[in-house]
Order: sequence, then C-alpha cells, then structure tokens
Amino acid sequence: MSEQELKLHVPTASRQAVLREIKQREATRIRLHAMYFDTPERELARARIAIRLRQEGRDWVQTLKMPGINAITRIELNHPRPGPVLDLSVYAGTEVEAALAAVKGELGLRYETDVQRLLRKVRTRFGTVELAYDTGILRAGALELPISELEFELVSGRPAAIFASARGWQQRHSLVLDPRSKSERGDALAQLAQRLADVDALPGDDLEARRAQAIAQFWAPRGAAAVKLRDDMTPSQAMGRIAAECLDQIARNAAVLAEVDTEGVYRAGNSEHVHQLRVGVRRLRSAWKLFDGWIAPVPDAMLQGVRTHFAAFGANRDQDVLNETVAPALIRAGMPVIPMEAAPPEQDAQTIAGGKAFQAWLLELLEWSLDVPPAVPAGNGQTIANGTPSDAAPEPAIRLEGGVAGPSVKPTIIPMLAPEPDPQRLHKQLARRLHRWHSKVADQGTQFATLDIPTRHELRKRGKRLRYSLAFAESLLPSGKLRGYRKLLSKVQDVLGEINDLAVAKEYYESCTATHPQAWFALGWISARLDELADEAQKAFDNLARSKPFWK
Repeated sequence: MSEQELKLHVPTASRQAVLREIKQREATRIRLHAMYFDTPERELARARIAIRLRQEGRDWVQTLKMPGINAITRIELNHPRPGPVLDLSVYAGTEVEAALAAVKGELGLRYETDVQRLLRKVRTRFGTVELAYDTGILRAGALELPISELEFELVSGRPAAIFASARGWQQRHSLVLDPRSKSERGDALAQLAQRLADVDALPGDDLEARRAQAIAQFWAPRGAAAVKLRDDMTPSQAMGRIAAECLDQIARNAAVLAEVDTEGVYRAGNSEHVHQLRVGVRRLRSAWKLFDGWIAPVPDAMLQGVRTHFAAFGANRDQDVLNETVAPALIRAGMPVIPMEAAPPEQDAQTIAGGKAFQAWLLELLEWSLDVPPAVPAGNGQTIANGTPSDAAPEPAIRLEGGVAGPSVKPTIIPMLAPEPDPQRLHKQLARRLHRWHSKVADQGTQFATLDIPTRHELRKRGKRLRYSLAFAESLLPSGKLRGYRKLLSKVQDVLGEINDLAVAKEYYESCTATHPQAWFALGWISARLDELADEAQKAFDNLARSKPFWK
C-alpha cells in the first residue's frame, strides 16, 4: 500500500503551543520504539529501502518503506509480528522481492527511535488528515538526535487536504519543512557514528580537529543532483520532476540554516548552505524559463516569493563573499586591514530560512510540483481552461413548442475537442530552445568588451540559465559532447561570477574612502582585476561561440 504524508519540524519555542492545540480535542497517546535494520555496506539505504521493527504499545509491527511516485508518497508494507523477530519471508511475491534478494550482506540493527506520539484526526473540505506529533530521540551507537515533528497523513480525500491543514499549523507555530525521513536521518547518524569510531582509532594529536571535521560533514550543504528525464515525458511531467529536485536542494539547506537538528547546540549552517540554497532557487527559475509556454503560467504569488526570498538570501551571500573571499585576497595583496563596517542584512540567513513567509512559500512550491498543470491550448479563438469554456461563449435561449419563449437558460457547453496531435519528443523541444539560448549567449558574448555593466549582468544570468537547463536535459543529450561544451560554459560562468563579486565589493569600498583611505588601495586592485577578467571573459565567450551545437 502507499501513504501520502508531509512532515514539518517543530522548533523548541513552538512545542508547548503545538502540544496544547493537539490536545484541544481528543487525542491518542502511544509510545513507539523502533529498530531499523541494514547491512554494514548500507545496501538497503542505497536501494532507498527502510525496514524496521516497531513496538506500538504492546503490539509489534514490521514495516518496509520505499519512495513512491512523488515527494509526499511512500510505499509502505506492514506486517504484525508476535515479537521483535524480523521475518523477510513476508516479502515473497511482493514488488520488493527482487530488491531484497539482491542484498548480499547480513542484516543487523543500525539505529533506533524512541518516540512519544500524539494522534488526532482533522477534517478539511478536501478530506481527512491524521496528525501525529512525535517527540523523542533518534539513536545510533552513542549518538543521539532529537525528534520533534508534526506529520500530516492523508486518511481520505485529496492531497490538498494535507496542505490545507499543514499551512495553518505552519503559520501558527513557525514550523519548518524537513524533507528527511526518520530513516534517512538515522542512516546518516549511523554513518557518522562509524566515521567517529574510525577517527578515534587513528593515532595523532589532531583528534579533535578530525572529529570536528567528521561532525561538520554530517550537515554538509546539499548540492545540485542530476535529474533523470525520459523522452516520452510531457513537459508538465518533466517540470514536476525538475521542480522536486530543486525544492529538495532548497529545503534541505534551509533546514540546516534553521537548525532543525542543532537548535541551541551547534551552528551547522554557514555561507555554503546559503549559496547552495540560492543555486537551487536559480535552477528552479531557469526551469520555469525552459518550460515557459509548455506548462501553465507559474502562479504570481510563487514568482513574487522567489524574488523576495532570493534577494533576502542574496544580501547575506554578498556579505559572506566580501568577508570570506574579497577581503582576504586584498590583505594578501598588501592592503592594510579595514574594519568591516558594511551594514548587516535586514535579516540573517537563519531567521529567513526558519521564517513563516519562506516556509509558506516552500509548501506552496511543494504542492504545485506534485501536479504541474500543462499549458492550455487555444482553439477557434476561444480559450479553454481545464475543460471549461471561456466566459465569452454565447448564451443561447431555449424556446418552447409553439414558439413561446421560455425562461432564459445559461447552459454549459463543452465543445468537441480535436484529436490530440502526436506529442513532440521531449528532447526535440528542449534542443530547439537550448539552441536559441546558446545563440543569444554566444552572439552577445562575442561583444563582451563593449557591453555596459547592466548588460553584462543580464548576460551572466542568461549564461546561468543555459548551464542549469543543459543539466536538466543531460539524460537526453550525448554525454561525451556535453562534457566538452559544459567545460566551455563553466569557464564563462566562473569568470562572470568573479566579476559580479568584485562589482559588489567595489560598491562597498567606494563607501569606505571617506573614513578609510586604505580603501583606495582596494579600489585600485579591484579595477585592475576587473580589467584582467574582462579579457578572460572575452576569450571564454569566443571559445563558446566557436563550439558546435551538438543537441540538434
């Protein structure tokens, strides 16, 4: 069977309020102790399968879970057990038999959860949802992580019921979207426990540094991942898959910044998490451009949210680049230290990531990505939206026998639709658009030396859009030729990225000249470096323009 659920992290400051609201109506309390199993080589985790034995009150249940068709769907197989005995024979003849038969290693206990759960059902106009408020511990060896999450599982009705309920709770209690399941967090914690054991076994005086490095790796930034598209996909299906990947990159980095695992204990989020979050947003915006005209227009509220939040995180990113990249380079070049007096952003990245507005936007994006609406074709001058004729359709009167006019009736008439044309292969659609974008970037890039600053900035954004879109289409393109072209495009992006960073820094140091004369050193160095980079950019664009389009 499959289940559809959404999980939101409950911050410390919100837990009492969530508890009170859950208890406003009759709620069921139950203790859940679960043991999760895998081989030493993590064969199940690599196959995206989780197997557990869980004691639910006095009862034992064996459960296998694996991903479903989208981000909120899971395949779940439950079997009552007489006790803590794992029985793999129950999966004979099921859809997971082949995957389990391929497991070579011996299964053993990998990690555990110990949770107090409060259950309550809520009804919305879209259906019924079961709320499960879990608090407790996730344990792997001597390591522990807190569990504080509110799950929304669809009991009956449509998935919209999950989001209708979740939005209210998220806004009232500042809840945070966390795409990770308990099993994913547990597997990662077990890996950390093993890494720390390996570190402790090695001799050396730098033990603490090596342990700190291993711990930091646990919350490493989530970078971009490949997207597997099929040539028989519709643009809506392809966009949905791409949006899900971009959202995962955004939400995971945001969860670290919002201190989901580390609140009040350890500041895991850093400038690279902000950078990767912004990369996820840029990839999403590029995908929207790539599929423009093939899917229905993206809702205005979602577009405005992108602009607002991207700009807010961008202010934090600019500050980080200035402090961590440009200023150290200037000091190495001989500039006397200038106290950093740049005005801090209105909000820090942690506050934005855990804020109600940004988290509400993530929920909106998640719901939209589950069923991306296609573009609506126009026919006979009349726009048909979701099977409903335009309001401009005529309103015929119905006449009774004998020619006596009856009451005016406004029937709905659904016209006979023409047969659907043969669908275009996805790779052909993408290839044509990628070729046009390449031509625009290459043609404009060959004139780079003559472009003004705003035009160069726009060209940089077009280049990023092309780069991200090529990555989305990668599974439909010849990999060998793609690597060479991507190298050329990456060179362009690297140079333009440094130019952009120095342009931001230049504005800051210009504001410092009145109080810090050494800022003139910075401006001179930046100007000289910008001249060098302009030459490098011109060469990079010339090389790109000479490349042959391989995607046709």
